Amino acid sequence: MFWGPLTRLGLAVGLATAAADQATKLWLLYVFDIRAKIPVRLTPFLDLVLVWNKGISYGLFQQQGAFGQWALLAFKAAAIVLLWIWLARAGSRLTAVALGLITGGAVGNAIDPFLHEGVADFVLFHITTQTIHFNWYVFNFADSAIVAGVAGLLYESLFGGRAAKAPRSRP
Repeated sequence: MFWGPLTRLGLAVGLATAAADQATKLWLLYVFDIRAKIPVRLTPFLDLVLVWNKGISYGLFQQQGAFGQWALLAFKAAAIVLLWIWLARAGSRLTAVALGLITGGAVGNAIDPFLHEGVADFVLFHITTQTIHFNWYVFNFADSAIVAGVAGLLYESLFGGRAAKAPRSRP
C-alpha cells in the first residue's frame, strides 16, 4: 500500500524538491539577506520580495493562532500521506515525478513554520504599464514545483495514455 515500483523515483524527486526549496529559502534569507534588499528587480516583470505566508497556497486560510497553524499542519500531513499512497500506485514515470514534485513542494513549505515566522515566499511576477498594473501571488520554489507537478498530472490524464488506448487492428 505504501511502496510501489515507482515510489523510489517519486521519493527521490520529492526529496530533491524539498531540499532545493529549503536551500533557496536559506540562501535568500541568510546569505543574500533579502530582508535588507527588498525589492530586488530581476527583470521588468519579475522581482524578489519577502512575504511571510501563514496560510496555504496563494495565501489562503491565513492563520495567526497556534490552533490554526496546527490545523493547517495536520491538513498538510494528511495530504502528503494521501499523495504518498497515490505515488505507491503510480503506473508511469510521469505520474511518479509529478507526485514527487507535489509532495516535495508540500514538505518544503511545511518545514518553514518550524524554522521561520511562516512560509517564505519571495518571487513576484507582475506586469506594469501605463494602463495595466497586475501582480501575481508571491510564490517560492516549492509552489513552482507543486504547479509543475499538477501540470504533469493533468497532461498525463489528458494525453498520457492515448497510445495505449489506440484500437488494435484485427488479423
